[in-house]
Amino acid sequence: MKQLSLFFISLFLIKSVYAQKDERPNIILILADDMGYSDIGCYGGEIPTPNLDALADNGILLSSFYNTARCCPTRASLMTGLFPHQTGIGQMTNSPKGDTFKDWGTEGYIGYLNKNCVTIAEVLKESGYSTYMTGKWHLGYHDKSRWPLQRGFDKFYGSISGATSYFYPNGKRPVMYMNEVLPPPDSTTYYTTDAFTDYAIQFIDEHESDNPFFLYLAYTAPHWPLHAKDEDIKKFVGKFTKGWDQLRKERFERMVKMGLMDKKWGLSERDHRVRAWEEVDDKQQVRSDYRMAVYAAQVFCMDYNIGKVVEKLKTDDELDNTLILFLSDNGACAEPYQEFGGKPDSFINKATFSGAVSYGISWSNLSNTPFHEYKVKTYEGGISTPLIAHWPAKFKKRKGKIVHQPHYLIDIMPTILEASEARYPKNYHQGNNIHNLEGISLLPLLSKGKGDAHEYMFWEHQSNCAVRKGDWKAIKKLNDKEWQLFNLKKDRIESDNCAKRYPEIVEDLAQNWEKWAKTHYVLPKRISKKETSSNQ
Repeated sequence: MKQLSLFFISLFLIKSVYAQKDERPNIILILADDMGYSDIGCYGGEIPTPNLDALADNGILLSSFYNTARCCPTRASLMTGLFPHQTGIGQMTNSPKGDTFKDWGTEGYIGYLNKNCVTIAEVLKESGYSTYMTGKWHLGYHDKSRWPLQRGFDKFYGSISGATSYFYPNGKRPVMYMNEVLPPPDSTTYYTTDAFTDYAIQFIDEHESDNPFFLYLAYTAPHWPLHAKDEDIKKFVGKFTKGWDQLRKERFERMVKMGLMDKKWGLSERDHRVRAWEEVDDKQQVRSDYRMAVYAAQVFCMDYNIGKVVEKLKTDDELDNTLILFLSDNGACAEPYQEFGGKPDSFINKATFSGAVSYGISWSNLSNTPFHEYKVKTYEGGISTPLIAHWPAKFKKRKGKIVHQPHYLIDIMPTILEASEARYPKNYHQGNNIHNLEGISLLPLLSKGKGDAHEYMFWEHQSNCAVRKGDWKAIKKLNDKEWQLFNLKKDRIESDNCAKRYPEIVEDLAQNWEKWAKTHYVLPKRISKKETSSNQ
């Protein structure tokens, strides 16, 4: 009887321990798609984004945070804390077409997440977190074993493919709930940005555990196609008739005033493929204004929906102990747009997904103010992203600060691991060896203002190579013999190639890039015809 009593007492104590609320933070990772560095208000943009601005005012901004210049490799690196080539997605994942971006036959380019990496969801789930995802996956399409539920998420609503209609996702680009394809929605009431948010809030509502949750909210906004709700578009038509030249100047002035940019850097020259606004005829100015208005409406709606998530956290008294991270997957997109006819509203096809309908090079040049170049390239315009970090319980004394120390995607996983007290595994997926993390946790830097920095930082995508050490950054195409060199402390807009003046610095950066490339599955690499063109 005595032994039985002791058993029940022990059982009661165990249950009491597990019944206590886990005080570790909830973690929400929000990713925008194809959004430029300076589009949101707290980074100098004229598009009203009050909810992101509020997170910035009560959190911390990073002025020199980097992605990997393209959607798939960024998502691979973000989700795993590794360089994208280590995960198998050095280029892109397979598409709904089935014949694009397929396995290139080398370890760094298989086109989907391999079994030598673990996702944030897989690690946090092992640590007791509930794991939810809504939005764009884009890390493996055809094989279900590569989908979110098979890579650590408890619940998923969104799109497996890279892009879809905002109003009528269908065909090979549908939306899914869990592992099931859903029928096309009612295009008169449906909008992906709203739906992704509504399901995110639903998942939070359904979260009954005392343990914390991890939510990955991956918007497709403002990726092409240009799809926005009429009531949002109306807010912005006519707001961009000043033109890209004047608006770029105004953005840069605000960024300098905010402390994001150094006035001495100046503003990069207008893209040589873009006419001065004054040279654009009146009719085309109206059409151009409309395209930018639709893009702005997409960003505005995303911000509004982020506000809904924040309000839900406030209502549940969870905001104070929730780490929120917001960033974009690459720089602004300069891919060409396709017009559907003569009237402005013909740019918006609500019924079908109709190809790459974008706002064009001219406006993407604005979106990346003050930098030049765009998505895919490893110049600052291609890899620079806003990063907002918000965690009142941890960052209260540092709120409103701007951090200029450079960091990049491989640092997100270590940051989340430290915040969650989760352990990164050496083996996973039935005993497979997992690559070691090489990133640095941002928590000391964000909470105390001081943290470790990278000695070298490395990039490669579609043969666009870059390496940074301190203030020095070198760039080249993979098969080019000569590197360009820029001193980002003096020249972050990368206007002065000083490679010939500092050959010893170039040699050091080049040698370290080659060493990294050979040890991180960047090489060997087959090069497509698209990758042989000049970076200029």
